[in-house]
Amino acid sequence: MQDVLVHHTVLLNEAVDALSVQPGGAYIDGTFGRGGHSRLILSRLGADGALTVFDKDPLAIATAESLADARVHIRHEGFAHLADLPDACADGLLLDLGVSSPQIDDPQRGFSFRHDGPLDMRMDPTRGQSVAEWLETADIPTLTEVIRDYGEERFAQQIAKAIDRRRQERGPLRTTAELVKTREPGKDPATRTFQAFRIFINAELEELQHALSASLRVLRPGGRLVVISFHSLEDRIVKQFIAKHAKEVVDRRAPVGVPSVSETLAFKALGRTMPSEAEVAINPRSRSAVMRVAERTTALVTHGRPNDASAKAQARKGARR
Repeated sequence: MQDVLVHHTVLLNEAVDALSVQPGGAYIDGTFGRGGHSRLILSRLGADGALTVFDKDPLAIATAESLADARVHIRHEGFAHLADLPDACADGLLLDLGVSSPQIDDPQRGFSFRHDGPLDMRMDPTRGQSVAEWLETADIPTLTEVIRDYGEERFAQQIAKAIDRRRQERGPLRTTAELVKTREPGKDPATRTFQAFRIFINAELEELQHALSASLRVLRPGGRLVVISFHSLEDRIVKQFIAKHAKEVVDRRAPVGVPSVSETLAFKALGRTMPSEAEVAINPRSRSAVMRVAERTTALVTHGRPNDASAKAQARKGARR
């Protein structure tokens, strides 16, 4: 088993380079996993540097504790709890989304349809409801919605009905192999259904949105946001978040003649990176990865000049006098 549970950190150097680590800085690894990114960050930090790591997985937390490094502050919780951190406390935030290879390759975690095991899929198996427990009561409309929205599966309703038929005939689904067998012959592999249930049961997209919102507050001016996504749902959220906060917002509801209020952009987009051919050859699971980077700017509310319409109105008013 030890030979199987190997983890290759995706975009290792690219992600840490993007953080622009300073020796005395404070950084956050929101998804410690097996610590690949964190170890490289620590190698670039000085004695006065600090690294806060988050993870739901008890095994990941045990790995973090084994570092025995006074610069590391460990939090056994999801990165949605970034909101609990003080304002402007970090010079960089890294989020490596998705599931780690050890989680996928461990049949007891239930993440993969390639290995038979308990139908669990929780990032933290000590908390919350497993997929098997949820499937006992989820109705066909709910199943269809989850499979369609989180798995982007065009056969969502057929799969939902097949799952319900299996429950009616043979009782609750308990293992990954039982879920795989609900697929109709000739259809696509079960990848999308497993992805959908995993994202749903762990509230992954909601947690990502909370974390991105928190980044506006916890990052200092000049701090870097680095996010590695592995499917279009995640990447779309990250892309839209950066785009939204990389624009100047002008209050066009201001009365005529009153300077409009504008908020300076909160982030400056620094680009997108994907794994090299060499990395994909070594680690095929990296092929779908997309890394987006943005830099926190100084977000202040400022008063801009009156727009042209306001200026003309003021001129006409003065002429009448």
